[in-house]
Amino acid sequence: MRWLDFESPPKVVLEREPDYPPWAVSLTNTLVNRTGSWRIFKPRYLDKTPPCQDACPAHEKIQGYLELVKQKRYLEGYELIIQDNPFPSITGRVCFHPCEAACNRGEYDEPLGVHNVERFLGDFGLKKAKRKKPNNEGINKSIAIIGSGPAGLTCAYYLSEMGYKVTIFEHLSLPGGMLRVGIPSYRLPKDILDREIKKVEMLGVKIKTNTTLGKDITLDELRHSFDAVFIATGAHKSRNLGVPNETIKGVYSGLDFLAQINMGKRPRIGKEVLVIGGGNTAIDAARCALRLGAKPRILYRRTRAEMPAVADEVLEAEKEGVLIEFLVAPVKVIKNKGRATKLECQRMKLVAPDASGRRRPVPIKGSNFRINCDSIISAIGEEVDLSYLTEDIKSTGWSIDADEWGRTSVANIFAAGDCVTGPKMVVDAIGAGKRVAIAIDGYLLGKEIKTHPKPEIVQFTNLNLAYFEPAPRIALPSLTVQERKRNFKEVNLGYNETLTILEAERCFSCGVCNKCDNCFVFCPDLAVMKSDDKYEFDYDFCKGCGVCAAECPRNAITMEEEEAR
Repeated sequence: MRWLDFESPPKVVLEREPDYPPWAVSLTNTLVNRTGSWRIFKPRYLDKTPPCQDACPAHEKIQGYLELVKQKRYLEGYELIIQDNPFPSITGRVCFHPCEAACNRGEYDEPLGVHNVERFLGDFGLKKAKRKKPNNEGINKSIAIIGSGPAGLTCAYYLSEMGYKVTIFEHLSLPGGMLRVGIPSYRLPKDILDREIKKVEMLGVKIKTNTTLGKDITLDELRHSFDAVFIATGAHKSRNLGVPNETIKGVYSGLDFLAQINMGKRPRIGKEVLVIGGGNTAIDAARCALRLGAKPRILYRRTRAEMPAVADEVLEAEKEGVLIEFLVAPVKVIKNKGRATKLECQRMKLVAPDASGRRRPVPIKGSNFRINCDSIISAIGEEVDLSYLTEDIKSTGWSIDADEWGRTSVANIFAAGDCVTGPKMVVDAIGAGKRVAIAIDGYLLGKEIKTHPKPEIVQFTNLNLAYFEPAPRIALPSLTVQERKRNFKEVNLGYNETLTILEAERCFSCGVCNKCDNCFVFCPDLAVMKSDDKYEFDYDFCKGCGVCAAECPRNAITMEEEEAR
């Protein structure tokens, strides 16, 4: 016979203050007077948002796929990523990974190598995942997308998954936009790009190349032939230097220079090459020039702290031998026989911040000097071409005017990516393309777009660090500097399976229960019930002591004030 089978004693009823014991103690069997009645606070399992996910422009479920990697469930990890970003093999290589800057692990030892794990899963999915087929139960509505860059391809991917008929119009001879012509193959191999684009085409998306908006087609034609139009033309116009002789032979725009290389040409730039600018285009142009046999020197009018280029890429450029000279600005291109032979420059100093938030450079009087050169590459930024816009589509003067969902002043015309925000990063365009797909679907089916409340982000101070040990970030294997010279082979080689798992295991799993059993083990009242896929509190016996929340390493348990009983 068990003790539960004995007759329970009568329930103790406390009616007057003197009847209460001097401390918390059961006066009878707790099955009669249940200890949960003592509680003034109660715990609740509440998954919160890790800072990495909040910082990701595509809002990838990073903790989720890292957890799947730990369990060697790579295909499931890949499928989880492509819910928010269809091209992890691309972003795993070229993303500026703001998730890592936000990673709580960075305040403990080193941030997690998220994009390296993402690349592993992306490449795994390209090899192992079954190709998705067109949605045969499609919606009888069609969408035109102008531009096959990351925003256009992303929008096409998700709309075609929903069942829409999608046609992309691209002015280049090959699809990919800036992914094709703006990013060198040593960072993004073209076979990876082609395979990612193939995923979109397999869904039934048609891509028409050599078709220029404003020349071969017009917005008016598209808006009357399709149910919705998405403008994703990017920012492909290089800014002018604004100095004399900048259009003579031997002076290249950064985008044109990169486009020539990415389309298989090898410009004859000579040995001494000056690259003007401090962004990613300038860094890529200098590293490409190096691979053509030149000795490139970057001239930037601010300091390293103000450089907009991705810091990792700047370091790689310097490692390869690219020189960077700060606080220098061009004044005039000097020519000889119609070709650039020198660049006159002036020294700069920084004063109060300008509208960009960076300190403004101003010239130092009498500081002019000249540098000999064979070629000059101007890479001071890109602009949006608005020549194709009709009068009823509002612009800001420098970009298309659209809200966060890509909605313009014309109901069935949407716009997003660089043509709205100005030049940003690939993952920003991917996030924008996904939002536009949601917005177009809502517009065509009359559905309201659901906006989510601001999430609760887990901070470093919310974690219980007693359960973590220091572990260095796994270094990314790469070619040696000697192996990179005079070729465009991919520099970063990626993690293998072993390294991927080791890096994923460094994840704190901030704010998300990963079934560590701490709450189950430490509960003094056995009030935590455990099943295969979750934990639950037995509130009849939970006294609200808070031990479970205190011992949760990840801040996945929240203590709340008990409602009135």
